[in-house]
This record gives sequence, structure tokens and C-alpha cells, in this order.
Amino acid sequence: MPLLLLFAFLSSLGLTGCHRTSDESRVREAVAAGAQAAEHVDASALDALLADDFDGNDGSLERRQLIGLLHAAAFRGETLHAVTGPVEVESRGERYLARFTVTLTSGGKLLPEHIGIYKVETAWRRDGRSWRCYSAHWEPMGG
Repeated sequence: MPLLLLFAFLSSLGLTGCHRTSDESRVREAVAAGAQAAEHVDASALDALLADDFDGNDGSLERRQLIGLLHAAAFRGETLHAVTGPVEVESRGERYLARFTVTLTSGGKLLPEHIGIYKVETAWRRDGRSWRCYSAHWEPMGG
């Protein structure tokens, strides 16, 4: 009997090890990692999530500009607080859309003290084993 229990336990570990995270879950994890990168004013961590051709708000903010802003904020010792609301993920063939709200506040000089609440829609595609955001659109809530 103990040998049977040991075998059952080892088999369940094997099955758990074979379980792969769904693409939807990986996109959700990437959104959370992006919020954490913003919270820590970590340009490198955010850069790892963005596609080379990232487009923010229909051309108003490119990847290079966004990363540069975070580098400057980190250099100046800025703080940023990002609270993400529930994330809705929708499959679009081999790509995904993620919609959520984010509340941004800052205590620094480069970034305004109260940035506000935004509705955000991000578009994601697979790049090797990772998911990269290639497009984002945001607009202030209620205005």
C-alpha cells in the first residue's frame, strides 16, 4: 500500500510537471509584470515585454520613448504607483487583447503627482516563448 501511494504521488507530480500554462494565463502574467515594472520604475523589465515595433496610442508614444521616460524617472528617483483592475483577455486567433483599468499616481517631479485612472487595451503576440505587447491604447476614465 505505501508503494502504491508513493507511485500515485510521483505520477501526480509528473502530470503537474507536464501541465503547460495557457497562452491566456501568460498574457495575464505579462500584464502583471508590466504593472510591476512600472511600479518599480524598471525600464529594462518593461522593455522585455514590448515588441520592437510597439505603438502606444496610435503613434503618440513609441517603445523607445516609453523606455526613455522610465529611465529618466528612475535616474531622478521618481516613484510611481500602478494599481491594475481586473484583466479581461480575449483571443484573436494567434494574438490576444487584454483590457483593464490602471490607476497611476506618482510622488515625483518628472511625472505628475496624480496621473489618474485609465482604460487600457493592449495587444499581444508570441515572440519565441514569450508574449510581447505590440500595441497599447489608453484613455482617461470619465474624460
